[in-house]
Amino acid sequence: MVRIVVGGQINKQEIHDFLQKNYEGIELAVKNDLDAVNALKMGKFDYYVGACNTGGGGALAMAIALLGQNQCKTISMPGKVFPNEEIIAAVKEGKKAFGFTAQHAEQVLPVLMKAILEKMED
Repeated sequence: MVRIVVGGQINKQEIHDFLQKNYEGIELAVKNDLDAVNALKMGKFDYYVGACNTGGGGALAMAIALLGQNQCKTISMPGKVFPNEEIIAAVKEGKKAFGFTAQHAEQVLPVLMKAILEKMED
């Protein structure tokens, strides 16, 4: 079972609901950024996802501060959705925290989830 904590600055509940509706067998929680990242760092969750208006600022600031840049990846920003291959590669590289803009959630989350679920099967 994949455990995902939703943080970020906006649309936390919407992101949670999208994941819950579209993916079975995952454990989800919504937390403020500090609690979300600490829970991830302590091993209570496998991945962190969060949205903000830039995809990297409010979505990932706490994750970058506590986990380090090497564990984090912005997967969309205003006017740019990163290529599927780059999102998949980030998961394969072991990144654990992902930030995106809220308007791209339904584009990037399916790619991210597919990569996460495939990695968990390995």
